[in-house]
This record gives sequence, structure tokens and C-alpha cells, in this order.
Amino acid sequence: MDVAQVLWNAVVDHPYTLLGPLVLAEGPAATVLAGSLVGAGLAAFWPILLIVVVADVAADSVLYVLGRFGTRPRIARLLRKLGMTEKRRVRLTAAVQDNLPKVVAGAKAIDLAAIPAYVAAGLARIPYRRFVAWVSAASLIRAGVLIGLGVIFGRQAAELLKSPGTAIALTAGLALLVTSVHLLVRRWAGRRFRVTPAL
Repeated sequence: MDVAQVLWNAVVDHPYTLLGPLVLAEGPAATVLAGSLVGAGLAAFWPILLIVVVADVAADSVLYVLGRFGTRPRIARLLRKLGMTEKRRVRLTAAVQDNLPKVVAGAKAIDLAAIPAYVAAGLARIPYRRFVAWVSAASLIRAGVLIGLGVIFGRQAAELLKSPGTAIALTAGLALLVTSVHLLVRRWAGRRFRVTPAL
């Protein structure tokens, strides 16, 4: 049995086990890839959607908790190292308090904004229930869109995905494409955020 066959068998036999860590590592690419498995009939939609949303909300909650304890000396030092200056903290906490839904939507659209936005939500003492409600809704919408893109790809390539070598090449190509687009959007957003300080 060749390496391609072993890798593909691992993905097909355990898509739900592998998906959570992949979403934490590179959410958009992993989510589209998971959708392609759904489209090819190799995974079920609802478990994939649930895993993606839970992994996404868990990662966002860690950032929120980091902000919640941001007044403690060690955490405050860590946040300063991550670029959360006093001026930025004041600006971001004000933005979160004024319009949490808009901040969450922006952070979901552009991952670059997620770290400061969700840390700021914790620093601003936004109630966790309110935070998690908005983050869950935004994660559900984003996951649905990305899985849908993957499903379209998976349906088109269903026959090709039956061959392990071709399947790995196609999924790797799709992952690279999604990751490249994601990185370009982040770079564009990063430039915009440097020019315009408002979130």
C-alpha cells in the first residue's frame, strides 16, 4: 500500500476526528476541504458543520477568556507583547461595547481582526453569553458558506476523489487555493487596518 493510499484512507475513515484540529490550525481551508468530502459523499453534512462551529467557537472563547483576565500582570504583559497597547485597548473595547455584532462579523470575515476583537470583548467585560451567541451565529454562517463551496467542488470532482493519488492532489490544490485567498485577504485587511485605526 502506497503513502497516498494510507493518507487518503485516514482522511476518509476518520474525517470527523481530523477536522477539529485542522479547523483550529487553518479554519477556512479545512472547512472547504471538509465540504468537499461531503459533496463527494465521503462525510455527512451535519457532523461536519457541528465540528467546525464548535472548534471555531472554542478558539474564539480562548481569546475572550484571555481578555477577561487581561488585567492580571502576566496576562497584561502578554497582551502588550501581542500589540494590545493602552491606546488600542481603549479604542477596541469601546468598539466592542458600542457594536458587538459588527465587530464579530468583521472578525469572522477577516481573521486578522479576530484576536484583538475577541480579546477586547473579554477586556470590556461583555457578558460571555452575549459574546458566544454572536460568535456562534457568525461561525454558523461562515461555516455554512465555506462548506457549501466545498460541497460544490466535491460534487464536481466526486469521480476523481475515488482515486487516492488524484484525491490528495486535488484536495491539496484546493487547500492551497483557499489558504492563498485567505492570506491575501488578511494582508489586504492588515494594510487597511494600519491606515485606518478604527476597527
